[in-house]
Amino acid sequence: MKKRFAVIAIVLMVVSSLVFAAGSQESAPATTVDSPVAGMKVAYIMQMAPSDIFQMWSEYAEKTAEALGMEYDAFFCGGSDTTWQDTVSQCAAAGYDGLLLSHGGQNYAYTFLTDLLAQYPDLKIVTFDTPFKDLNGQEQKIEGVTQFFQQDAQFAELLLDYICNGLYPDKVAAGEPVNVLKVWIGPNFNSPFDRRQVGYVKYEEAGLINTVETIGPSDFNNAEASMADVTTATLAKYKPGEIDAIWCCYDLYASGVYTALTQGGYDIPMVSVDICNADIDKMAAAGSPWKACATTNWYYNGEFGMRVLALELAGEYDKIIDPMTGVASDWLELPTCVVTQDMVSGGGINVTNLDTVAGESYSDRSYMPTTDWMVRLLGD
Repeated sequence: MKKRFAVIAIVLMVVSSLVFAAGSQESAPATTVDSPVAGMKVAYIMQMAPSDIFQMWSEYAEKTAEALGMEYDAFFCGGSDTTWQDTVSQCAAAGYDGLLLSHGGQNYAYTFLTDLLAQYPDLKIVTFDTPFKDLNGQEQKIEGVTQFFQQDAQFAELLLDYICNGLYPDKVAAGEPVNVLKVWIGPNFNSPFDRRQVGYVKYEEAGLINTVETIGPSDFNNAEASMADVTTATLAKYKPGEIDAIWCCYDLYASGVYTALTQGGYDIPMVSVDICNADIDKMAAAGSPWKACATTNWYYNGEFGMRVLALELAGEYDKIIDPMTGVASDWLELPTCVVTQDMVSGGGINVTNLDTVAGESYSDRSYMPTTDWMVRLLGD
């Protein structure tokens, strides 16, 4: 009889343990059941310092990683290429499963990452604004690594469209080109700047604009101040009305242009690529000549990059779709939009709440790469 009771007790214990295990599984976070990347460790490594927009990037990259069940770390390298490479190497050696890398230099990224992946072949990498060029300066690809960028040519086109059709529609209607002072460095200085030139040239070739002169900072270690000095000297050469607008390839340079215009009392509208809180403040100032910025949604940039990395980690490369073409690719470009002065002039606007004023294109999420399990975990 005692033996029989013992057997019954053991059976009850086994049944109880199975019921408990089933209950625990049902109450566990969904990511442990539904996410093929749950428990993986990922990092965002930015070559630059943690500015407003890059903090936005990291915030949404982290939010996305954690929703997919991954562990997330972020590292900012203060503009040092050496620190960036050292941090990438250290994370690879520490066993990170995936790395989201931003702003690696085009003069070393290809060789460095090729060698790194030879040592750590299971590591997954996604890069942002990091061109791959070999020692001969030729564009290259690294198998299994997805590169993505902002649609830089579109930046230029949208701003020039704003100048031509928003600021000078009468000139365009009359067949007259708009006279533009161009703030740019020249070819082979910075890959994103070169891609912006592609969009700029279209408007020159179409006869919609006439570039009166191209200028840039004289001191890259103090770019904003030197840009103010260069612009002041340049404007002194021209009579009122000879320059209709100023197009800037980069907002740091644009800040110097803004200083020259406001201190010199010039009534010339200006536009620029990229955006930050300081830009918004200058645009919103009374009588400001700064009329528009072209940008992407930096919250979405971080989410986009982390989604791509998660798809790489899950082996679903066919789900990594280029937003501009709708085709699966390892080269992706993010759609851009224009933020105008009237959008930010109401007060209280900064980079974190631009979505409240910047229109549908800024808040569009239709291009986000996704798959069935991401839909379950992220909602779209």
